[in-house]
Amino acid sequence: MKHITFYLDFVSPYAWLAFERLPEVLEGLSYSVEYRPVLLGALLQQHGNPGPAGILPKRDWTYRHVSWLGHALGVPLAMPLRHPFNPLPLLRQALACSADGSVNRFVAGTVLRHVWQGGHEALDAARLDALAAELAPQLQPGQDSASAQPKALLRANTEAAAARGVFGVPAFEVDGKLFWGLDGLPMLRAYLEGDAWFDTGWDAAASVAQGLPG
Repeated sequence: MKHITFYLDFVSPYAWLAFERLPEVLEGLSYSVEYRPVLLGALLQQHGNPGPAGILPKRDWTYRHVSWLGHALGVPLAMPLRHPFNPLPLLRQALACSADGSVNRFVAGTVLRHVWQGGHEALDAARLDALAAELAPQLQPGQDSASAQPKALLRANTEAAAARGVFGVPAFEVDGKLFWGLDGLPMLRAYLEGDAWFDTGWDAAASVAQGLPG
């Protein structure tokens, strides 16, 4: 059985789509998944990347694209009233349910649906209270979103992800290999199935010499 680490930030619509698509894309394979919330903004900042929302025409395209993908894939997706937003309250709420930085599929899905279904304000105070109540049975003893431990877990998750080469979300790590994005899921499946291309093609594809000044 292969083990997959799924790095996600709830602010990412592609993370929501990948979360929903993962079981179907990998149907029939033997694997386990751990979900690791990370702060996408910190990963982007490390590489000087403004993200799609930082480039106005790309922002418009991204929102149209993910909305169409939801429609085409049959995954309910409605843009929240404001986006991007600061995901820290949601990340910390999820990690208040964790002892080691990973969250279960119920917790990850509950927070993702909070953002990506219904077209509501993700950080509305009343909705955040309702989310906290829904996750209350999952909380670690003595923890909530304001506790020190969720903050420390988020920092550790993000730093560890960056050290592993994660530059965006969703990202999937298995056997030290990173697969990025919703459209990386078929490639992930091929690897798990033992596609022989990975014996040589994985390293060879990334060994091309840089053609621009460093």
